[in-house]
Amino acid sequence: MSISATIKNIKIFADGASLPSMLESARDPRIAGFTTNPTLMRKAGLTDYVAFAKEVLATIKDKPISFEVFADEFPEMKRQALEIKTWGENVYVKIPVTNTKRESARALIKELSAAGVKLNVTAICTLDQVREVAQALAGGAPSVVSVFAGRVADTGRDPVPLMKEALAICRAADRRIELLWASPRELLNIVQAAETGCDIITVTPDLLKKLELVDKDLGDFSLDTVQMFYRDAQAAGYKL
Repeated sequence: MSISATIKNIKIFADGASLPSMLESARDPRIAGFTTNPTLMRKAGLTDYVAFAKEVLATIKDKPISFEVFADEFPEMKRQALEIKTWGENVYVKIPVTNTKRESARALIKELSAAGVKLNVTAICTLDQVREVAQALAGGAPSVVSVFAGRVADTGRDPVPLMKEALAICRAADRRIELLWASPRELLNIVQAAETGCDIITVTPDLLKKLELVDKDLGDFSLDTVQMFYRDAQAAGYKL
């Protein structure tokens, strides 16, 4: 099977908080959904969370979009989650697996999911967290479990075995729980996620551009590289 055929087996969600980029991605048939978070919004210079979300949702109505709560106390997380839920049928509410005190959000996740709130549980890095979250989501609304495979890889660990086990845990708990490979670092991660059986992978705009390289002839890629080095040396006017 070709690489391009392999990655068709996974849903690609655009990850970002730039309205123009999101609207452009919404027209891309390869993009099945969207994720955001407060860090991405801050980097994009956004100051009005609600206004941004409403503007996005006024145009993107047919693809899932995740918006994250930003409270640290669970009662306020719940209030924010219930508010975000009202923004649209395609909205998923992102809940972090713990708060900043490392207190588990399991009880809140279970309560919200049972009440029909579609959740995207985020910032997960361990299998124990996957088990806890999957149990809390079982039998509730459709949901997403976001495992930060890229951050796992940043520690020198191979995320693939972890993601395979995470998928088994999610499938055993509830077939409606989707596993998301979060924070990919390179195009290879999309292939790895698809081969692992993950349902979704998030992709930044920069990584999305690299999809054009899928199945590129490596001999041609070698020549492109040589030509790049030559052009840049000429443009710089280097002499020996």
